[in-house]
Amino acid sequence: MKQLEQQMTSLRLHGMERSWKALVETRRQHELTLNEGLEVLLQAELQDRENKRFERLRKSARFRYQASIEELHIDSSRGLDKGLISNLATGDFLTKGESILITGASGCGKSYLASALGHQACVHGYKVAYFNAQKLFLKTKLSRVEGTIINFLEKLAKTNLLILDDFGLAHLEHQQRMDFLEIIEDRHGKASTIIASQLPVENWYDIIGEETVADAILDRLVHTSHRIELRGESLRKKR
Repeated sequence: MKQLEQQMTSLRLHGMERSWKALVETRRQHELTLNEGLEVLLQAELQDRENKRFERLRKSARFRYQASIEELHIDSSRGLDKGLISNLATGDFLTKGESILITGASGCGKSYLASALGHQACVHGYKVAYFNAQKLFLKTKLSRVEGTIINFLEKLAKTNLLILDDFGLAHLEHQQRMDFLEIIEDRHGKASTIIASQLPVENWYDIIGEETVADAILDRLVHTSHRIELRGESLRKKR
């Protein structure tokens, strides 16, 4: 048995090894047929690898909140539709490259909801990147100075779900508009984007500025997106 465990360790079958040790400790290994034992061990290994992949995806995303769909307080009076949230939780919007626009006053739960949807995307095995909008534009500026802007934009384009939080806190400068257009253009119809903002979508035009660029960005975002308008007083006040 010791040799068997060493071989599992050598092959990095950690889930299988833990399951085998549990069977031995409970003296259940002799109760199972060969097929049953293999099924138990392989299932344990598969689950272990899925858990590790999820943890890698979650850490890489750098969510603002460690939230989950199960923890959401779904209340129609606050603008959360149970049917829509259930549909989004399946990840179907990710396979279609659809976007989600979340709006509402400060403290109403936009960032938490965006984090929960991102967390669920990681559960499904998708790559997620979470950015404060201003920090994203700062990152593009620094990348351009460092000469790595193409690599950075390509990395964003390959990300299954991009989450932009706190969009609209400041008007975009010319280069920020062009970077935003390129990011959205790269993702249009191919990868999903979640944007959370205190401002109603109709006010984003003024924030983006420059008519032709704003038209191009909003045309790609608005018409194929799911809209969630959160209502109610700040959840921070209730705490």
